[in-house]
Amino acid sequence: MAHMSPEEFRKQGHAAIDWIADYWTGLDELPVLSQVAPGAVRRSLPASPPETAEPFDALLADLDELVVPGLTHWQHPRFFAYFPANSSPAAILGDLVSSGIGAQGMIWATSPAVTEIEQVVVDWLAQALGLPEQFRLTDYGRGGGVIQDTASTATFTALLAALHAASDGTARESGVGARKWAVYGSSQAHSSLVKAAMMAGLGAESVRSVEVDPVTQAMDVTSFERLLADDIDDGWTPLFVQAAVGTTSTGAIDDVQAIAEAIDGVGAWLHVDAAWAGVAAVCPEHRDRLLSGVHLADSIVTNPHKWLLTTFDCSVLWVRDRSTLIDALTITPEYLRNPASESGAVVDYRDWHPQLGRRFRAMKLWAVLRTYGLEGLRAHIRDGVDLAAYVEELVADDERLELVTARSLSLVVFRHVGGDEPTLSAMHRLNASGVAYLSHTVVEGRAAMRLAVGSWRTTRADIDTTWAELQRAL
Repeated sequence: MAHMSPEEFRKQGHAAIDWIADYWTGLDELPVLSQVAPGAVRRSLPASPPETAEPFDALLADLDELVVPGLTHWQHPRFFAYFPANSSPAAILGDLVSSGIGAQGMIWATSPAVTEIEQVVVDWLAQALGLPEQFRLTDYGRGGGVIQDTASTATFTALLAALHAASDGTARESGVGARKWAVYGSSQAHSSLVKAAMMAGLGAESVRSVEVDPVTQAMDVTSFERLLADDIDDGWTPLFVQAAVGTTSTGAIDDVQAIAEAIDGVGAWLHVDAAWAGVAAVCPEHRDRLLSGVHLADSIVTNPHKWLLTTFDCSVLWVRDRSTLIDALTITPEYLRNPASESGAVVDYRDWHPQLGRRFRAMKLWAVLRTYGLEGLRAHIRDGVDLAAYVEELVADDERLELVTARSLSLVVFRHVGGDEPTLSAMHRLNASGVAYLSHTVVEGRAAMRLAVGSWRTTRADIDTTWAELQRAL
């Protein structure tokens, strides 16, 4: 068996980087949404693996023919669906370095630099966003942050910590028990909240869907207070409340301060899901709106991999008291015991989430923070907001269209005044054209299109091109 020599690796590495650069160069000309039929990619591949080794350049040669046609291009400048999954040259190079190092950062001893760079980077990000100091690990205070894969895992992790705290530690030993635990989120909360309850053994029925204001789509706190009181009267124990700062559907922002006040004295854990919108707090002008009441939360999550130029996956969870999280998840088999961990002087991040193994994710976030600087990151966020404001103006000037909710940062939600059929038909025609890709939602029973700006390659010309195609589709 022959491994790549350093010289061959260098050659093929250059070729791979060249391919990526060429891909970016030609990306504007590709259809955003993949045009292949179901099963087409699978049928194009051999039914069995090769018996003999193939050169790496054979794989590179297949990318354009076999892979690219089957891609929906998330890095395309006219990808406006869902939320962006930003990448950037700096993040890719950071991820490449991480892969090259190939370290396993499950505990401090397995690679001290992996842990300590992550400690610094998540504190840097907390500082950049203006998060309260209680969430920082600086000087080994009570709080701290950890890089997870996605916000779904972060929500599940926070729920496990909440269950540990509320059960006085008995849940980790004997399960959830007979007590009726209740979990709360608005009707617009991310579906990962229900999945977290399912995985924690609480069941989907433990999750309460709170009504939202029909105009803002934010949680109706009065309805929440009423539901909370009814549950307590019926013998339920409020366990976990998720406040959304930027919902997936419309970008709605819940009143975290009011929600925190509603559960004062109840004992429930308050988690803030700011997966998409949270990174916009890097711009001081957005902080009052995004961070109001966050100082009262027990945990908060945001995703640099959505709108902060960091290659997927990179989701940062901060907790106000890391001891609760660590106590909920710590298990130490003999093969992980080591003097550094037992000294109490280090952080072992394997105790901060369900997984034992963990990648050096901090490397790509470190690369982004250093090569863009806060000025560059602010400029990127502001560009997205400005372009979305331009879309908002275009919608307002077209008598066939109407805004469904007020623009939320870089997200515009709008529809055809004629109803669901013309709204969805226009969107599907636009997507099928390959010029751009939008996704949809349903707000108060009516379909709407969502246009979320976020790519580092999107320009005003891309908005104009998309809008011209939408005009033909209407």
